[in-house]
Amino acid sequence: MQEAMHGPDLSPVGLILQAGPVVQGVMAVLALASVACWAVAIENAILLRRLRREVAALSHMEATHTGEGLAARLHRAAAREWSEGREQGESRGEYRERIERAMRDLLGSALRGMQGGVPILATTGAVAPFVGLFGTVWGIMGSFQGIAKMQDTSLAVVAPGIAEALLATAIGLVAAIPAVIAYNRITLRFARLRQEALSAIATVGARLSARPPRASRAAE
Repeated sequence: MQEAMHGPDLSPVGLILQAGPVVQGVMAVLALASVACWAVAIENAILLRRLRREVAALSHMEATHTGEGLAARLHRAAAREWSEGREQGESRGEYRERIERAMRDLLGSALRGMQGGVPILATTGAVAPFVGLFGTVWGIMGSFQGIAKMQDTSLAVVAPGIAEALLATAIGLVAAIPAVIAYNRITLRFARLRQEALSAIATVGARLSARPPRASRAAE
C-alpha cells in the first residue's frame, strides 16, 4: 500500500535492489571492472612519475651503478658490454650498437613489466558499454514480460523496469569512459618516456664507446 501511495523507488540504489539477478550481476561485473581500472590508473600514475625521474637521471648522466632503479640497471648493463671492450675486427659503430642494444633490451623488458595492467583499461573501455547494453536489453525484456503478465501498460508498471535497464547502460559508460581516457594518457606518456630514454641511451652509448675500457679501469 505504501509503495502504491508513494510510487516505485527510482533512486539508483532502489533500482539496483529491485533489478533482476541477471541485471544485478551485470552491474556488479561493471562495478568491479571500474574499481580495477581505477586501481590500474593510480598504480600507473605512480609508476610513470618514478619512471620520469629515472629517465631524467639517465638523460643528465646522474645515475650511479648502485641501486635497483631503472637508470642504475641500464648503466650496469652498458658497463658490462663496455668493460668487455671491442672485439677483434669490431668497428666502433658496432661496439656502440652492442652497448646500446644491451640497454634497449633491458629498457623494453622493464617497460613491458610496468604496463602489465594497461590491457585491463583497453578491455574495459571496449567491452563495458556492450556489457551494459546486454543488461539493458535483458531488463527491457523483463519489463515487457511484466507488462504481458499484468496486462497493464501504465507508467507506474513500465518505468521501474526501463529505469533499471537503462541504469545498466549508464554504469557501463561510467566504467568505460574513464578506462579509455586513462588508457590513452598512460600509453602516450609511456611512449614519450620511452623515446626520451632511447635518446639518453644513444648518448650514453656514444660516450662509452669513445672510452677505452682498460684505460678507464686503470684510471679507477
